[in-house]
Amino acid sequence: MRKKVTVIGAGNVGATCAQEIARRDYADVVLVDIIPHYPQGKALDMNQAGSVLGYEPTITGTNGYEETAGSDVVVVTAGKPRSPGMSRDDLVATNEAIVGAVTKEAVKHSPDAVLVVVSNPLDAMCHVAKATSRWKKHRVVGMAGILDTARFSAFIAQELDVSVKDVTAVVLGGHGDQMVPVVSATTVGGVPLPELMPKGKITKLVERTKVGGGEIVKLLGTSAWYAPGAAAAQMVDSICLDEKRVLPCTAYLEGEYGIQGLYMGVPAKLGAGGVEEIVKLRLTADEKKLLKGSAAAVRDVVGVLKKK
Repeated sequence: MRKKVTVIGAGNVGATCAQEIARRDYADVVLVDIIPHYPQGKALDMNQAGSVLGYEPTITGTNGYEETAGSDVVVVTAGKPRSPGMSRDDLVATNEAIVGAVTKEAVKHSPDAVLVVVSNPLDAMCHVAKATSRWKKHRVVGMAGILDTARFSAFIAQELDVSVKDVTAVVLGGHGDQMVPVVSATTVGGVPLPELMPKGKITKLVERTKVGGGEIVKLLGTSAWYAPGAAAAQMVDSICLDEKRVLPCTAYLEGEYGIQGLYMGVPAKLGAGGVEEIVKLRLTADEKKLLKGSAAAVRDVVGVLKKK
């Protein structure tokens, strides 16, 4: 039986995610947006691409939620994108209301789904989705670590002039400037990164990764979408197909890594039920310290929610 996936938000990220899922050809996809005719037009365009790219035209665009009923996974991309000069608190306040509203509708029509949150500020929006849905922690997970890791991997591959397919990396922590690229767990073809690159260059790539989203905002005037959409689709694959892949995801921690009651980026095993296990990496003393700092930064953002 084909799976059913709903993507809320038909903007750049949502549409990219929807098409990436459609191209796998294992699920019917519903694309939701409040703008009249917009998701319907996106769906029609993507369905017409099916004959070229080799997938069935089973994407539905809608302005309501009736068509989403019975979804296995709901991906939440709705919200305002980050723009130059926008404060963190402004973005939290704006997207808290949006993510809360769409989550309420989604869970009403798909009570057995897994929620994959993509909206920013990601860590805080995961808390909003969990609180609104009242679902258990394993059924609400955020997409950030895959994207941050993809950026780190791309920078490494470009610097070393090697295939990105041979780069194995992981980025932990919050989806912000205090994220933690884990150099000690990064290899290229199985060779530890410090054996292939001077410490100074590694530091530059780590710093570029931390502001990777901001770099794209400066260039485009808005947030990225190709890599985020593809990253969210990878999470949907692992859940819908019960692949049990270990992927860097934003999961709710209750003591893991010494962090309590907070959504943070960690390696997580994703299966049919959502987050099935949080995998513990052995970190260096410096990496532990950086992760603690990242957690503090995330708590600051989440604290904005609690003031409202």
